[in-house]
Amino acid sequence: MIDITDRVRNKDLQSKIVTAEEVANWIQPGMTLACSGFTASGYPKAIPMALAERMKKEPFQVNIWTGASTGPELDGVLAEVKGIKQRLPYQTDSKLRPEINDGTVNYLDLHLSESAGLTRAGYLGKIDAAVVEVCAITEEGNLIPTTSVGNAASYVQSADIVIVEVNTSQPLALEGMHDVYIPLDPPNRLPIPLVKADDRIGTTFIPCTPEKIKFIVPCDVKDHTRDLSPIDENSKKMAAFTLELLHAEIAAGRMPKNLLPLQSGVGNVANAVLAGFVESDMQDLVVYTEVIQDAMLDLIDAGKLRIASGTAFSPSPAGMDRFYKDIDKYRKYILLRPEEISNSPEVVHRLGVIAMNTALEVDIYGNINSTHVTGTKMMNGIGGSGDFARNAYLTIFYTPSLAKGGKISSVVPMCSHVDHTEHDVDIIITEQGIADLRGKEPRSRALEIINKCAHPEYRPILLDYYERALAATKKANTPHIIDEALSFHSRFIKTGDMHK
Repeated sequence: MIDITDRVRNKDLQSKIVTAEEVANWIQPGMTLACSGFTASGYPKAIPMALAERMKKEPFQVNIWTGASTGPELDGVLAEVKGIKQRLPYQTDSKLRPEINDGTVNYLDLHLSESAGLTRAGYLGKIDAAVVEVCAITEEGNLIPTTSVGNAASYVQSADIVIVEVNTSQPLALEGMHDVYIPLDPPNRLPIPLVKADDRIGTTFIPCTPEKIKFIVPCDVKDHTRDLSPIDENSKKMAAFTLELLHAEIAAGRMPKNLLPLQSGVGNVANAVLAGFVESDMQDLVVYTEVIQDAMLDLIDAGKLRIASGTAFSPSPAGMDRFYKDIDKYRKYILLRPEEISNSPEVVHRLGVIAMNTALEVDIYGNINSTHVTGTKMMNGIGGSGDFARNAYLTIFYTPSLAKGGKISSVVPMCSHVDHTEHDVDIIITEQGIADLRGKEPRSRALEIINKCAHPEYRPILLDYYERALAATKKANTPHIIDEALSFHSRFIKTGDMHK
């Protein structure tokens, strides 16, 4: 067994060090395990893998709560043995997704800012054990998180039993990068005392009493972060349009020269957009977001970033190596908070965040589908995009104008599922252009989106639909031919005619 006694600084707790298999044998069918982890960062690994091995011989299911998505050593291995009954609040696992969509797993897709509060209030049920990855345990029994905070602090507070994985692949130099603050719940809630992105308002550890800790497990498995795809031409164009838009906002006096705090979703498009800032003339940038990716390191190296506040550090494997190699430099620019704070509507509104997130599809009036393929099949989940979209100073959504290798349009008459309504969306950007929806009524929004964001091959069909809907409804506020709009997704292919 890996020696972790130097990382378990409370000597009395060293007697609770056991193997992952011992913990897996303690877990009972139907238990709810509330785990650390956010976007394949800082999640328990040894215990889920041992639990999956037990489930191969003795099939049963447990409920898994996390901060957001995790890596294959948690979601993947348990999905593989059909070991998950309930999952919340967000996931991205390719093995778990089909089980959500065939009803094997009951999936609660929640706004990330709300999930911790719902847990503490007891709305979601009782936590049987909080399972948390740390890089160390302090002399007092407090927990030093690793590469994410997520919901771990609230899970530890709510649980009677805490199980700790001490991961020796995570450097002790992570200590001090965290700012853990748990707000009070109604009717005692107070304003969150955060007025600048670099304010520290909490502790560098997750508070925990030694009596709560039942087991401590050694682990040396690294975060399973994912490679980012090369930045494609569409992403470069969307990044360029973003800079064009923001320069115009500065020129109009609506933003300072160093912008307002930036929030960016997860993935290749989001990373490409942030990478565009590296070559720009922007300076002294501030980031207030969920996930810190490779582009943040580029901004630090370019001397353009003042602070990046998030809840998880989730770069590519190369980015992680780069971070660890020069951790003393990078850690000065990064703060990791609970997702309840990183995604707080109150704080997002106060700071005046620029929210930049991606969509599966957008409709001609500005509604956004970010979760469901053809309205029924869950892709990943809403995550934190709603937390930011509703409350940001400026809300931007991105999508390539074409999907499925060019077979379908990402701009449609009516979204097959709506996660963000037209009321929360300011700007839509595709590789075709920028649709600025601010100050426009629905009919003007439709023409803006069709003419500036739809692919030229689909533009005539969408305009034809809009004009016929306008006539059929006698110029209604939001013109639709409902039956045709709803059938658009199944009938509309690249070479087809929606009238047939």
